[in-house]
Amino acid sequence: MVQLALRQLSVPPGQRVLLHDVAWQEFEAILEELGDHRGSRLAYDNGILEIMMPLPEHELDKELIGDWVKALLEELDIEFCSLGSTTFKNQLMAKGIEPDQCFYIQNEPFMRGKTRLDLTVDPPPDLGLEVDLTSRTHPNIYAALGVPELWRFEKGKLQINLLRNEQYVQSNRSQIFPDMDLAAVISDYLAQAKSIGRNAALKAFRRWVREHIRDS
Repeated sequence: MVQLALRQLSVPPGQRVLLHDVAWQEFEAILEELGDHRGSRLAYDNGILEIMMPLPEHELDKELIGDWVKALLEELDIEFCSLGSTTFKNQLMAKGIEPDQCFYIQNEPFMRGKTRLDLTVDPPPDLGLEVDLTSRTHPNIYAALGVPELWRFEKGKLQINLLRNEQYVQSNRSQIFPDMDLAAVISDYLAQAKSIGRNAALKAFRRWVREHIRDS
C-alpha cells in the first residue's frame, strides 16, 4: 500500500479531496497534523473524510455574515460566544464538522469560560453558518450533532433550517431572531457592504436595528 503524507496533498481553492475508510484515530491524527492555522475545512462522516479549500469569495461572505450576526446580537444586548470554524466532533457518532461560523447564544452560559469542548457533555452551538459556493454543507452531520439552527447561504440567498425530530426543515423565520425577515435584511446588508464598504454597512445596520427592532 502506498502512503502519502498530508503535506503532499494540494487542494486548489473551491475543490475538495475525499478520503475513504478513515478510522476515528486517523481522523484525530489528521486534525493534529494539519493544526488550527490552516485554510482548509474538514468534515468526517462514518469513515469518509472530506478536505475542502474555500474560495476567496466564500471567505468574504462568511466574514460579512458573521460580522452581521455579531452586530445584531450586540445591538439586542444578547450574550453570545462565537467559535468560528472550531472542529465539532463526537466519536460515538463517528461524525465531525468545521462550520464556516458558529454561535453559542441560548447555551452561551454553559460555555462561558470553557477552553475545551467535548460534545459528549457540552451542548452543540445554537447556530451554524455555511456559505455554499461548492455545495459542501453536510446537514446530516449538523443534525446528528444536534445543532438547532443551520443557515446556508447559497447563490446570494439565505436558507434557514430548523432541527425538528432530528432532521432539518426549511423555515421562513429563524427561531433565534423570529421577528426579523433575515433573508431580506442580510441580502440588503451584503449588497451595501460590497458597495459602500463593510464598516459603513455595519454602522447603517446598527442604526436600523436601534430604530426598528431594539426599541420597539
